[in-house]
Amino acid sequence: MVLPYLLALLATILIEVAVLVLLGERRQKVVWASVAINIITNVPLNIVLQHVEQTAVAIAIGEAVVVIIELLWYFLFVRNIRQAAVYSILCNAISFLIGLIFVS
Repeated sequence: MVLPYLLALLATILIEVAVLVLLGERRQKVVWASVAINIITNVPLNIVLQHVEQTAVAIAIGEAVVVIIELLWYFLFVRNIRQAAVYSILCNAISFLIGLIFVS
């Protein structure tokens, strides 16, 4: 069942790119970096969460790992740790919350 993973990935990419644009990011390399890192982190996280008990702790740990990975990735492109942190935290928090709204 690949379709749910692809839909989750597509939704995440659309939301996180929109967040970056709303934050004023105009550099195409940063936007494409967001697409790339979401392909790398989103599907594995969703696969892992399907194979463990989905407790709040498990979800929080998974999301925290993704935020750290994406923060480091963004830093490679924006060269500012605070900006990378803002991008990673806000993009992931907003896409997570929107996901909660639509899945609930």
